[in-house]
Amino acid sequence: MSRELKNGIFFVGALDRERTLFDGLIPLPNGTSYNSYLVRGSEKTALVDTVEPDKTAVLLGNLEELGVDKIDYIISHHAEQDHSGAIPEILARHPQAQVVTNPKCQKLLMSLLEIDENRIVTVADGDTLCLGDKTFRFFYTPWVHWPETMCSYLEEDKIAFTCDFFGSHLASDTLFVNNEQQVQNDAKRYFAQIMMPFRMQIRKNLEKIKALQIDLIAPSHGPAYDKPQMIIDAYSDWISDSVKNQVVLPYVSMHGSTQKMVDYFSQALAQRSVAVQAFNLVEADIGELAIALVDAATVVIGSPTVLTGPHPAAAQAAFLVNLLRPKTKFLSIIGSYGWAGKTVEQLKEMISRLQVEFLEPVLVQGRPKKQDLEALDQLADTIVQKHREIGII
Repeated sequence: MSRELKNGIFFVGALDRERTLFDGLIPLPNGTSYNSYLVRGSEKTALVDTVEPDKTAVLLGNLEELGVDKIDYIISHHAEQDHSGAIPEILARHPQAQVVTNPKCQKLLMSLLEIDENRIVTVADGDTLCLGDKTFRFFYTPWVHWPETMCSYLEEDKIAFTCDFFGSHLASDTLFVNNEQQVQNDAKRYFAQIMMPFRMQIRKNLEKIKALQIDLIAPSHGPAYDKPQMIIDAYSDWISDSVKNQVVLPYVSMHGSTQKMVDYFSQALAQRSVAVQAFNLVEADIGELAIALVDAATVVIGSPTVLTGPHPAAAQAAFLVNLLRPKTKFLSIIGSYGWAGKTVEQLKEMISRLQVEFLEPVLVQGRPKKQDLEALDQLADTIVQKHREIGII
């Protein structure tokens, strides 16, 4: 079903309530949407992005509902198929249509979707496209979250079409945000899993957004923001260097030893007024783990030793932390072993991309004994000291 954002501007995308995993990796507890927008000017008509290939019929049905018989331009902000997948079908049905994008995206579209180069028009940063009484201005936003990503601004209507920037995986029946807390949670999950590795680049691109007079932000996933300052302020916080007095503790236990350490250590931190978010990796939603990483000052990985190295689930958590590159300041490892091993050394290698201070680990043989619990108390004291030094306690 198409829905009108403003006069002559319509949502024509698709909801996907059944999708539970994105990119074969990201859990989707609330589904997602693929947002495509139709903009009718007095002289020309533009389609802003498209949809996932298997939702092409929904997009075509929405265009038919609006009586669209001619599309002049398909604006492609980003080549990933959940936004570009229906472009070949639209081009086939509208032989006069041209894809408008930037040179980097042009190359990707030609490679990923085999779009004819002659059907693509490239624009530079700051270029405009006139539809008559409506004018798009394009601005490059590289690494949000691919190198070719750009956004556009509809000048007369003060709408920013931001593609993945400010997106949220949420299949919402409402066109605009009507539950700010839910949308912010879903947007934070989206940021944590997709945008967080590019935090420094996003800082520069956010300044471009802030410079615009915006009445409405229309992203490519989730509802549109008719109160855009909410999501702009949230991003400003998430990409900052500020952290909170929190410890994220992903762990796994085989025979109860590491579990006992985690329980004791969590209580020790709580007694010292440090918030703890523990995630049993056997059952944890990695999206929730990623959200927790956005703000936490410290990460402590808990793992038993399997043969001579970390448990595979703990190794996966370390890989994820290393991949997402949160602004975490401190990191440590706790866990147990049977006879020997190199759990600490191997986990440290897996987090080599993080710019963190590594705190003395606590690895014990078998079930933790009195001296081992005292070592956990000492680690908790060290974390409090480190948090105090950076001014979050």
